[in-house]
Amino acid sequence: MAINKAKKSEIYTHLQEIAKGKGSRVFVNFHGLTVSEATAVRRGLRNEGVGYYVSKKTLARKAFTESGVTGDFPELSGELAIAYGEDAIAPAREIFKFQKTFKDKVSILGGVFENRFTSAEEMKTVALIPSQQVLYGQFVNLINSPIQRFVTVLDRIAEKKSV
Repeated sequence: MAINKAKKSEIYTHLQEIAKGKGSRVFVNFHGLTVSEATAVRRGLRNEGVGYYVSKKTLARKAFTESGVTGDFPELSGELAIAYGEDAIAPAREIFKFQKTFKDKVSILGGVFENRFTSAEEMKTVALIPSQQVLYGQFVNLINSPIQRFVTVLDRIAEKKSV
C-alpha cells in the first residue's frame, strides 16, 4: 500500500531520532512471522527496554546515512525492522535470542554499533557479549576466588598447628 508524503515525513522523522540515538541499532529481517510471533517478539523486546520499529528500506537508508553514522550501509534484504535501545548490547542480544527461537523467520542483517555501520557477523558477535549484570557477577567471582583460596590455606595451616 502506498504511503502519502505526510506519513513518509512522520516515519522519516522517527527514523532520524532512532538513528541519532545512543546505544546500538540492529537491522532485522522478519520475513514469515505470524501475527502472534511478531507480538511475542515486540513484547519480549519491550520487557528488555528495546524498541522495535518496522520501516521502509529506502527511508531507513536515507535517515541513517544522513545522521552521521560512518561506514557503508549494510545490504538489506526482505522486510526491515529496527531494534534499538539505550543499552549498547541489549538490542542485538534480544534479537539473537529470537533468531534462535524463530529459525528462518528472524535474522540480523547488520546494524549500528559505536556510531558506525556493522555487518551481520559483527552484530552477532556483539549479541554474544553477556549482559552487564552477568559481567558484574563474573567480576565479583574473579575478585573473590583468590581471597577464598587464601582463607582456605590459612584454615588448613591453623588445623595443622592445633593438632
